[in-house]
Amino acid sequence: MSPWTFLIIGYLATIAVETPILLLGLSPRHTFRTKLFAGVWLTASTYPIVVLMLADHTLLAETFAPAAEIAAFFSLTRTASWRDAAAITAANLASFGVGLLVFG
Repeated sequence: MSPWTFLIIGYLATIAVETPILLLGLSPRHTFRTKLFAGVWLTASTYPIVVLMLADHTLLAETFAPAAEIAAFFSLTRTASWRDAAAITAANLASFGVGLLVFG
């Protein structure tokens, strides 16, 4: 599979895994709409870098993604908390785990 094909398929799969975790895990002070937007936007912000630039550097990629997404979410909401950071990290770990199961 080409990196560009994987980018599209992987992005959609990542959203499918991460968004439900963010909907449940992000602080209740955030609206459903904000949480849903975060499920799509945070992955869109980091996934191309992870897949196209850091694909051979798993530890770096899987450290970069949640760190950058936490920073982006803090920037978006200006009210993010440690709970939000934990939810974003958990969502990233879950999608990484699913990726390992599916793609080896």
